[in-house]
Amino acid sequence: MCDTCGCNVTTGNEHLIQKEGKLATTAEGKVAVDVLQNLLSENDHQALHNREHFDQHGVLAINLMSSPGSGKTALLETTIRELKDEFNIAVIEGDLETENDAQRIRQQGVPAVQIVTGTACHLDAHLVHQALHHLDLSQLDIVFIENVGNLVCPASFDLGHHHNIILLSVTEGDDKPAKYPVMFRTADVVLLTKTDLLHALDDFIPEKAEKAIRHLANDAPFIQLSARKNIGLAQWFTWIRQAVETQKHYVSHHKTSHKHAEIAHSHAHQPVYA
Repeated sequence: MCDTCGCNVTTGNEHLIQKEGKLATTAEGKVAVDVLQNLLSENDHQALHNREHFDQHGVLAINLMSSPGSGKTALLETTIRELKDEFNIAVIEGDLETENDAQRIRQQGVPAVQIVTGTACHLDAHLVHQALHHLDLSQLDIVFIENVGNLVCPASFDLGHHHNIILLSVTEGDDKPAKYPVMFRTADVVLLTKTDLLHALDDFIPEKAEKAIRHLANDAPFIQLSARKNIGLAQWFTWIRQAVETQKHYVSHHKTSHKHAEIAHSHAHQPVYA
């Protein structure tokens, strides 16, 4: 397996491939030869279970994904300050190490559960399920999941959430959607962050980034904002309010607001052999 980034195995799913685990052997008693495919299948099963939990309690689950340093935590801090009087909010934080981001969120007066992934470069449904044991979903309206900073692996793992929000910082370059199509193809909303720096980074062309997203046949809203300078946030807050209302509508009709977007697992990862 991959011992470099650890993307195949997390502390949430490692029990599946350990001795006596469900995926430790094949039906013929041999060591499993397509570990990743089986783990992804188990992940999707757990994600469905997670989503059922969210839906049963009428909770909207939002997955935030981006490169490291794109402003996910800063955006959450600003969002919580704006919306915490309207909605009961909790956050699940994913990082390789430290509780720094969870501590920042708790300072906003809402619960935050930190997941320390170690070598794993993404969250998975099993890790999120473990985190849910520390939250009372019956008391919540929104759960934000801040994924590990990475534009590759997180796109391939359903967590049981309803919407993917992808952040693109102007400090990264306007070619990122073209370079990382799997990630940006999954987006329900793309947030262009740190737009207060556009005057200094005049080589970033927002229209070029948006055009690349449209070339992926994705018509997701493209919202330009700056969390720290309070620029363009109204559209983002409006989208969240509408998403909460949509989730309530679906739940009242015993449905889910998850779009079940197709994810190209085979393009994101190649089969891994034990």
